[in-house]
Amino acid sequence: MQAKSRSMLVAALVTSAIALLDAGTGGRAILLGLLIAGPLLAAASLDAQRTAIIGLYALGLAVLLGILDGIVGTTDHLLGCLVVATGGALGAWGAHRRTQQEQLLLRVSRIAEVAQQTILRPIPPRMGRVALAVRYLSATEDALVGGDFYEVAVTRHGLRVLVGDVKGKGLEAVQLAALVLASFRAAATRPGLVELAGELDHSIRPQLGEEDFVTAVLAQFSRHGELQLVNCGHPAPLRFRAGTVERLANAEPTTPLGLDPTPTIQRFPLVATDRVLLYTDGLVEARAPDGPPFELDGQVQAVGAAPSLGTALDGLVARLLDHAGGRLDDDLALVLAQPRL
Repeated sequence: MQAKSRSMLVAALVTSAIALLDAGTGGRAILLGLLIAGPLLAAASLDAQRTAIIGLYALGLAVLLGILDGIVGTTDHLLGCLVVATGGALGAWGAHRRTQQEQLLLRVSRIAEVAQQTILRPIPPRMGRVALAVRYLSATEDALVGGDFYEVAVTRHGLRVLVGDVKGKGLEAVQLAALVLASFRAAATRPGLVELAGELDHSIRPQLGEEDFVTAVLAQFSRHGELQLVNCGHPAPLRFRAGTVERLANAEPTTPLGLDPTPTIQRFPLVATDRVLLYTDGLVEARAPDGPPFELDGQVQAVGAAPSLGTALDGLVARLLDHAGGRLDDDLALVLAQPRL
């Protein structure tokens, strides 16, 4: 409100200054047309009502100056008043259109925030016996979410984690990501990861185009210290142990969801100091402005040594953005987990 009051005061002062300048010329210079500066200035930051008030103020001064200059009723005076009236009307119309656009943008932003909270719900730092940290970066300017996604669910089988990437970008990718997440939330308690992957594939197929698919990895952190993975065309997770980094892939990944996957279970032992990173290809495909790719093995060593999971991901994201020149070409989802056995 204070900002609007200041803007209105500035517009009124500009209008008054022009009127005083005209009056000071003793009628020798006709500056009536310049009075439109006030309404146009108001239109840049005020609503239609306030802009119209400034326009009427400018028109009133134009009429008054005609009397003071002794030209009231003349062609010059009438044309000057017409210019001011037209400028005020255009300014009010422009302010109305601008306000409508701002309100629409605000509504869209609020919808996007709700969509982000629905698609990528906040993950607590600990679920069951697993500590967690997540990070998400959208490569699209001003976008909150994209086609990458993650979700977790506590089940009687242990903590289950889903990380995936929809082929393509834009609204269609976001809609498909939301569909996969909704299906995961509904089917997360399936007896096994293979059945769960099959349910996800079955649920999204009717919504896919001919060239659409979704890469995904499902992870289950069992209570007895075993990690189970089902990989559907997705980059293999990483395990950090005693200063070493290992890609968790003892079998070839099956095809992505939507392309008739035939998943198999991969099993890996975990100890309490292990950390497991699940990620999307925005991490491995990031390139420097001059072309070199992000060297994953050399950059992620600090993930295992950082004092906390959140600090570890913050450091990884900072290195990635520094390598890529501050901007990513693809969305990025990261989930770092550490079992508390």
